[in-house]
Amino acid sequence: MSVEPAVRASVEERGTPVTGGSGGPGAWASLRPLVMRLHFYAGVLIAPFLLVAAATGFLYAASYQAEKIVYADELRVPVGKSELPISQQVAAARQAHPEGSISAIRPSPEDGATTRVLLSGVKGVDEGHTLAVFVDPYTGELAGALEQYGSSGALPLRTWIDEFHRDLHLGQTGRLYSELAASWLWVIAGGGLVLWFGRRRTRRRVRGTSGRRRTLSLHGTVGAWAAAGLFFLSATGLTWSTYAGASVSDLREALSQTTPTVSAGLASGGEHAEHMPSGGSAGTPAEDVGLDAVLNAARSERLSNPVEIVPPADASTAYVVRQIQRSWPEKQDAVAIDPATGEVTDVVRFADFPLLAKLSRWGIDAHTGSLFGLANQLVLAALTAGVIVLILLGYRMWWRRGRGSSFGRPMPRGAWQKVPPHILVPLMAGVAVVGYFVPLLGIPLAVFLTADILWGEIAYRRGRRSYAPVG
Repeated sequence: MSVEPAVRASVEERGTPVTGGSGGPGAWASLRPLVMRLHFYAGVLIAPFLLVAAATGFLYAASYQAEKIVYADELRVPVGKSELPISQQVAAARQAHPEGSISAIRPSPEDGATTRVLLSGVKGVDEGHTLAVFVDPYTGELAGALEQYGSSGALPLRTWIDEFHRDLHLGQTGRLYSELAASWLWVIAGGGLVLWFGRRRTRRRVRGTSGRRRTLSLHGTVGAWAAAGLFFLSATGLTWSTYAGASVSDLREALSQTTPTVSAGLASGGEHAEHMPSGGSAGTPAEDVGLDAVLNAARSERLSNPVEIVPPADASTAYVVRQIQRSWPEKQDAVAIDPATGEVTDVVRFADFPLLAKLSRWGIDAHTGSLFGLANQLVLAALTAGVIVLILLGYRMWWRRGRGSSFGRPMPRGAWQKVPPHILVPLMAGVAVVGYFVPLLGIPLAVFLTADILWGEIAYRRGRRSYAPVG
């Protein structure tokens, strides 16, 4: 019985290219060891961060539906015959909660939904958060009050999960973990995809396999199916990260692709400057047309529900009314309205947004699960579950290879030295550019390479001493 098939299978598993008797290895044969080594080390060392991001992301995908159940008493009321004027609803909220100042009003977006009056500067409410007072739009009765965070209107449950996913409740320092995970996710997914499709078709089958090879086949199959979604999560996650996100913002600004904002400034400084109260309290003076007229003016500009009304910040600024629908189709139009006259002074339409601004908006909303509603959230849950499965299968392969006693040896060191210069030089240049704009990819990669070279040099010197001649 020939041992050649077993030898070839062992060599294939370890990553050494199998070539025929004639002809040397091609470009892929020279690159494969490098890709495999990077995929292995990145998978082992970055996977814990990805595991936390995936687990918390799974929770966030489920938080939308959980929020509707947990806060049903605040969010929903019996449908009445007609809604009260928005000014009366705000007055009812202010009578019960005179503290702080009004930062925004979100009129009831649909039948049976409550109106939210958002108060800032309230004692006991975290900085950057508001107190959302929920008002029955039909009766003016209060349905409750909860702390709210962000433009998505996240209530305490979703806020806690969101902050856990974003920074582990560690503040700005904690955001490094999520950016590290997003920076490496596309590299790990891309490397695995290349390795998977680089294998022979017969070696990609799951049926009829067992042991480590079956685990490898399952790992590759799940990764291949999830790859497109993983690239998307990585790219959209980086758009609002601390460091890579700043690079994305700079690029958009250089290309004149930033998100336009409505101008709330009043050219004349406002005829009612001496009478306009800061914070837009419910008791508006005669010089202010009032919330009802402001909302009617916004409706005349085709701003349909859901909308948010932001009172003037001071005597020289206007009301801003903007659409806040993040589901498809997006509603992001905004208008500025003069408090003294009720005239619209500026209009911004989502249809006129630059392409990158639209893509950024759609990408973020799809990443957070709001763009396509429940379907979007189910896809995100499946993707995050897929990441968890991939990581567990990857660690299982590592354990079975080295029995957990070491990092294993998936590929000999010095794989980069075998890559032809005409491939290696452009590759390293591209990596350097990407690493500069995505520093939490570039810095760890430099650390990996430095440590690997040092370990190799130490091993080489120890080997030379072991075989040094005596005498």
